[in-house]
Amino acid sequence: MTLTERLSRCYTGAIYDVMRARGLPNCILPRDIRALDPDTRLAGPVFTMRGIDVDPAEDRDPLLDWVDFLGAAPSGHVVICQPQNDTLALMGELSAETLQYRGVLGYVVDGGSRDNGFVRRIGFPVFARFQTPRDIVGRWRPEALDVPVTIGGVLIRPGDYLLADIDGCVIIPGEIAADVVAAVEVVMATEDKVRAAILSGTHPRAAYLAHGKF
Repeated sequence: MTLTERLSRCYTGAIYDVMRARGLPNCILPRDIRALDPDTRLAGPVFTMRGIDVDPAEDRDPLLDWVDFLGAAPSGHVVICQPQNDTLALMGELSAETLQYRGVLGYVVDGGSRDNGFVRRIGFPVFARFQTPRDIVGRWRPEALDVPVTIGGVLIRPGDYLLADIDGCVIIPGEIAADVVAAVEVVMATEDKVRAAILSGTHPRAAYLAHGKF
């Protein structure tokens, strides 16, 4: 089983608990970055994008940079976008369908999204801060791909891992991702033992003392 598959079986609360225990609590993206569909789960290695606003009078088509990004985003990765913009939609239906077709696992943006009904219907995971019909045409373009970005004070580097679910989005540094996932698997197995004990009639205090987890 791949690391992405193992991570996808985890949940963000357990990831955070393990990260906090390792002295790395600054791993959660802002709480208003939410899934279009609350049941969405998204896990995988990160491919980053940073963007900038453009002058509509520029003699240049910024959509060329956007379609170049769509062709560059690698299969098996989660795109995380720092648009440096809080008014525009940085994902829409045709882009979502393109990324999905190319094997990209999902998209997280510190900004807006549009065509959200369509995106939900095709099942492409998108986490965004808000929804708006206002698109990027003539207003915004990708500035850099596969570079470190910061969202809500959390540094995100290419090759880091993301797990996102109904509770939020957690970033795991790539160099410790395998160790963190292994630790979370132990945590979840222990929680299962506590659950089984309680559901078989053990007092919660006794179950906690027996397994050291709750």
